[in-house]
Amino acid sequence: MGKRSDSRSDAKAAVDPPLGDIAFVWGKNADGVHILRRRDENAPVEAGLLQPLVEGKPITGELISMRQREDMPFVYDVKSELPAPSDRPSDRPSGRPSQVATDSYRKGWDAIFGSRGRSPGRSNLN
Repeated sequence: MGKRSDSRSDAKAAVDPPLGDIAFVWGKNADGVHILRRRDENAPVEAGLLQPLVEGKPITGELISMRQREDMPFVYDVKSELPAPSDRPSDRPSGRPSQVATDSYRKGWDAIFGSRGRSPGRSNLN
């Protein structure tokens, strides 16, 4: 006798969502490729726009690589290569000038913007 396939388990396998960081490509236009992405099983679905890397053009979002799944032509496994610029600690502005070790720089800064502790509106130049 031959093996009998269980149609219930085949149907269940088709309904179970793929696991991991995945993306579904749903459209393409002049701006790029539109995707829906789920980073893990419990994450919400996010809409995104994929654009090619262009030498000399800044990266404005997360840098990812995608590998197409053989069983589903529009579903891709996603790997995050570089976080978005706002997520990188070195790219966060501190709101203060760079730390420079020269006295002339500090004197110039204080002459232009005032030193700490002075009330606004008072000039350092006399």
